[in-house]
Amino acid sequence: MTTFEKLSRSRVNGFLRAQGREIHNGKGEPIVLSGWGLGNWLLCEGYMWKAGPRADRPRRIEEVVRELAGSEYAAGFWPRFRENNIRREDILRMGELGYNSVRLPIGWRVLMEDEPGVHWKEEGFQLIDRLLDWCQEAGIYVFLDLHGAPGGQTGANIDDCVDDFPRLFTDQDSWDKAIALWGELARRYKDRWIVGGYDLLNEPLRPDDGRKPCQYLLPRLRDFYVEAIREIRRHDSVHMLSIEGGSWATDPAVFCQDYDENMVIHFHRYAVMPDIGAYRAFLELSQRWNKPLWLGESGENTPEWFAALYPLGAKLGVGYNVWPWKKMACVNSPYSVKAPKNWEKFTAYTSGGQRLSYQEAQAMFDEYLENMRLENCVENPDVSASVRREPGCSLRATDFDPDGYSGRCAQDSLSGYRQGTGMRILEPEILPEKRFGFDCCWDSFQLALSVGEYAEYTLYNAQPGSTVQVGVTAGTVEVFQDGTCLGEAGESSPAFALAPAEETVIRIVGKCGEAILTNLLYR
Repeated sequence: MTTFEKLSRSRVNGFLRAQGREIHNGKGEPIVLSGWGLGNWLLCEGYMWKAGPRADRPRRIEEVVRELAGSEYAAGFWPRFRENNIRREDILRMGELGYNSVRLPIGWRVLMEDEPGVHWKEEGFQLIDRLLDWCQEAGIYVFLDLHGAPGGQTGANIDDCVDDFPRLFTDQDSWDKAIALWGELARRYKDRWIVGGYDLLNEPLRPDDGRKPCQYLLPRLRDFYVEAIREIRRHDSVHMLSIEGGSWATDPAVFCQDYDENMVIHFHRYAVMPDIGAYRAFLELSQRWNKPLWLGESGENTPEWFAALYPLGAKLGVGYNVWPWKKMACVNSPYSVKAPKNWEKFTAYTSGGQRLSYQEAQAMFDEYLENMRLENCVENPDVSASVRREPGCSLRATDFDPDGYSGRCAQDSLSGYRQGTGMRILEPEILPEKRFGFDCCWDSFQLALSVGEYAEYTLYNAQPGSTVQVGVTAGTVEVFQDGTCLGEAGESSPAFALAPAEETVIRIVGKCGEAILTNLLYR
């Protein structure tokens, strides 16, 4: 069975279940999750608005909208925002691109009143109901993600907390509300198989980073998982559970017990070198507990980084969910929302600058509401092509398949990239600076092949007319597709025509001299 088959939307069929280290659908077939997160819809993030620190989280964004546009306008703005930001067209487009799952980040105040007691907001559940219907139409599983729990579970802007401290674990009212919320979600959706699973808490317990410490609350996080699962299982014995560790979902310490027989170990990866080292600690954890893995959030990097990290995970049986589907003025999400005219004035105001007039602010927000509709966004086709390693992407020569190489070099690369492969990785003496805070220096690395050495690259969805071109700066290589020689490539490499295939392997073999490879262009 190929990786392409496991990634297919045809596997969206029935309730998901953990079977050893795999996830199976209702027919007992293995599925590898692939999809995007719907960030900024039911929990806004300031950076997706190009906002300053005064608007870094939902409650502050809401206050700024009210300040600038007035209470009456603000009351009507948010229903329109929910209507326009994610629509049926977004979900159907995901299906057209081939994705089989979506992660829905939810802020608790969309579903509950921020008042004493437990009071539900039906309009919030109606948004989820409608999304589930769209996803069932498109053949896409939905993971319900409590991204912002009552009181906050992270202690940062991403959970909509009041004061950068995870009060979920210290305030009884917040705790009780969160447990009640999971009980209500389980009660309402226990019969909806299109719900892939319940993601109990997003990125709980940020690292102790100079703010008020919170890592000491790890035992409370474990207690929350136990109690929330008990409440969910009172109503729903079927759905799979997604469990995340602390420190931005990178710390495996919380996985000291088997929380449920039907669970997936969920972890996140940002700002890492895109090789097997990004997966290693959790692969070991998966083997220890005999549980499947899900890279449930990752992204905010370059398309070539996507082409390296996510297909590698899929080959290892690790599903992925990339962040986010759309945001303002970007090149690394599938869709970019155009910034409204004079939007820099909004950014300046949220950074302490001059206030806009009511009329100017209302006109700006009206334009934003129109710009976020999918048909008004700018598509970045190379992003999805890179995530899925389909025609339209570029990948680095150093990002060969985890089991497709024949290196004989005794010394690992200085950075440790592709450590233990025996392949010769050439690195610049001075690494480039990081871009937007993330590790991208790997994209200056080159691969050296001596005569007879080879590297293999799995590509997906080759169509009639698809080609591959190898970047070679020295030496000569032979290029093969599934064992068939396509020809030789040197410093002036041709674009080799590929035979159509859902999944195909390109092998590059050193032919003459020491060949230096930069990248592969897959078109």
